Amino acid sequence: MSGEPGERGEGPPLEALVSLLRRTHLAPPDVIPDAVDAAIAHLDARGVVFLADYSDTVLVPMVRDRQADAATLAVDATLAGRAYRLLTVQTTLGDGVPTLWVPIIDGVERLGVLQVTVADAGRLDDEGLLNDLWSFAHFLGHLVSVLDAYGDAIDSVRRQTARTLSAELIWQLLPPLTSGTAKVVVSGRLEPSSEVGGDVFDYALSADRAQFAVFDATGHDLHSGLAAATALAAYRNSRRQGHGLFEQTEAVHRAVGDEFAGRMYATGVLGDLDLDTGRLRYIAAGHPSPLLLRRGRVVKTLDSGRRPLLGLDMKAANVAEEWLEPDDVLVLYTDGITEARDTDHQFFGVDRLVDFVEREAADGVPLPEIVRRVGRRILEHQNGVLQDDATILLIQWTSSGQEALEPVREQGPPQGRTG
Repeated sequence: MSGEPGERGEGPPLEALVSLLRRTHLAPPDVIPDAVDAAIAHLDARGVVFLADYSDTVLVPMVRDRQADAATLAVDATLAGRAYRLLTVQTTLGDGVPTLWVPIIDGVERLGVLQVTVADAGRLDDEGLLNDLWSFAHFLGHLVSVLDAYGDAIDSVRRQTARTLSAELIWQLLPPLTSGTAKVVVSGRLEPSSEVGGDVFDYALSADRAQFAVFDATGHDLHSGLAAATALAAYRNSRRQGHGLFEQTEAVHRAVGDEFAGRMYATGVLGDLDLDTGRLRYIAAGHPSPLLLRRGRVVKTLDSGRRPLLGLDMKAANVAEEWLEPDDVLVLYTDGITEARDTDHQFFGVDRLVDFVEREAADGVPLPEIVRRVGRRILEHQNGVLQDDATILLIQWTSSGQEALEPVREQGPPQGRTG
């Protein structure tokens, strides 16, 4: 798109944003459908919010009764899904109704898409309208994230499958699945999303550091969830007190050991990336070694910094060090990824994971979409039923990768304009 998103910023565009702000001030999340439709009317358009379900397979309309006929849309088989997957604005004249599908994001986290219908098909090519919608959808994404904490209306839309107690616990502890700053992008995923037991991840971003961790508690039930929650709480507590990587690891080790007394253990990788220099420090506790993706190829397995399972006393441990290059991606995963088995009992394995990530990266697929596709591929390999939690976390040291996470208009004619 030409110009900066929302660069006009006056008249109807500003009125739309102000209307959305006022209608959601001191309001529960239930008001979002009506607030959006009323606000976007200032742009001479109609709007319906679609949110991605927690499994990232369908886009679910957040509607009132007057729009009850709005259908759930498949992420992998619709224009709306394409807008969501690739963060591109899609346009169509399906059924003679000029429609734009605009990604809804909070920062760099994908939340869903905004269906915008207009009366005049010529407006599908209006760069000014596209810029205004970018700003509107981005602001809407912030509101969705904030209002989600005030009630269950947003969760009820996104929750298309019942959760186990352990999954409920884990989901309440997770940070946003995707986040970033001007120097780093982080994106993660857990499968099966509605039954995850002992896997969890966390991160903390600042102007010059990215701190992160992945933990995998033994087992796959509520006890596993409690162990994972204990590990995560100990990690956050130590990190937030300003302790270093070694002390953070020891805090998790002591918490798991003291609380479960040998009945439960956890594996984990903890890391600290200097965003000014690319210096990575990490510890791997009984956990699969991270991979280093560089220019679309996995160039190294980070197999230093080893120590035993968290909860088991150690004889020796050290903090490992690696130097990253700009745009490098760290690939962290739990053994549920590589040990997923097909009907012939063949493991998915590290080689398949490497091949899959390399191909997706070579195609320029956005980081959160790579993560989503890895999750779908693992489920397919094990026929939709995982025997263990499968988690992947990608961390990219970059000042340019963020550009792929801003909704843009795809080149070429609007989709659906022919035929």
